[in-house]
Amino acid sequence: MPENSLSLSELNGQVSDAIRDHLPDTYWVRAETSDVRLNRNGHCYLEFIEKDARGQNIVARARGVIWNNVYEMLSSYFETETGQPFVSGLSILVRVSVDFHELYGFSLSVVDIDPSFTIGEIARNRQLVLRKLEEEGVLTLNKELTFPELTNRIAVISSPTAAGYEDFCDQLAKNPYGFVFYTRLFPAIMQGERSEPSVIAALEKIYAHKEHFDAVTIIRGGGSSSDLSCFDSYYLATNCAQFPLPVISGIGHERDITVIDIVAHTRAKTPTAVAEFLISHASKTAVELMDLQQRLVEKSGLILQSLQDKLGELSRRMIHSSRFFVREELSVVQQLSIILNHQAKRLLQAENHSVAEKSQYIHMASPENILKRGYTLTLKNGKIIKSATELSEDDIIETLFTDGKAESIITKK
Repeated sequence: MPENSLSLSELNGQVSDAIRDHLPDTYWVRAETSDVRLNRNGHCYLEFIEKDARGQNIVARARGVIWNNVYEMLSSYFETETGQPFVSGLSILVRVSVDFHELYGFSLSVVDIDPSFTIGEIARNRQLVLRKLEEEGVLTLNKELTFPELTNRIAVISSPTAAGYEDFCDQLAKNPYGFVFYTRLFPAIMQGERSEPSVIAALEKIYAHKEHFDAVTIIRGGGSSSDLSCFDSYYLATNCAQFPLPVISGIGHERDITVIDIVAHTRAKTPTAVAEFLISHASKTAVELMDLQQRLVEKSGLILQSLQDKLGELSRRMIHSSRFFVREELSVVQQLSIILNHQAKRLLQAENHSVAEKSQYIHMASPENILKRGYTLTLKNGKIIKSATELSEDDIIETLFTDGKAESIITKK
């Protein structure tokens, strides 16, 4: 065995002495919290990590601890100042001492914390996301959508067990105007690491049936400010900003305004406030409709009265015109009657004259008149004989004279 060999504990002891000798003070360190765990004895164990500029790869890691007497004071102070508990995923500025334990190895012991740094980091991250959305031209897209006048088909993204969701539905159902709202829940996880993809998945399901809805509400009830971190997500924000239906946010915090609140069409403080907004909008629409109805009735009455007046005037003018027309037509008829009577008389006279002439001709050509002039008529069997060829021997013929008749027998022909 080499004379200069060391046991592991001896090596670790030297490392511990070296660190204590060269890093004796405390230091302010910027890092991100990870795997924060509170032990039953009151100690808080965690990891400090640092990521690259793109925030994808971890470039540094160190085990950390906050002893119970320090943690009780710092956690209360941190939550009071920032409005959120000390949890994983926070950008922090902490004052630490550098320790190396022979058994547990390297660690950083927290002795102080600067909450203003965390507040600034949250605000800075929000500004970075908002700036990116603005550069891409999508920041105000959802706000620019026209809110439907009739908005009563609501897609709701929320946890089905959330008290805020129940309050929202109850508020809509018991509205004082009796408006009917049709809501459909698209369940989602509303806090924690899985909340971002869960809410995005709910939006995608709504998009597949967007023609059946007028608006989308994203609601959650209460919770700590740290639970709002997913609502500062760029990917969730860009989905909401570009969604084709108006998005109404009501995530339950009056003080904290998230990126989703900024890109949404309308922001309400709480789920109940979202319901009140929808009821108020429906009431406004109803008032406008009633006003339009009243104006329509009044306008229709005026138009109807005007038409009735015009119809009365037209009726009077028609009666007057009809009387004038009848008088004119009667005058024409009378003139035509006189003309027809005159023409009828002339025609009758002409016909009488023609009849007289024909009567005279007939009289002159009648057999009686002919007989008076010395002529006779020969008949055979009652028929006038016009030619001798019509007679035969022994035929009995009858001769008519003006004053009588005589029978003869043909003896020779």
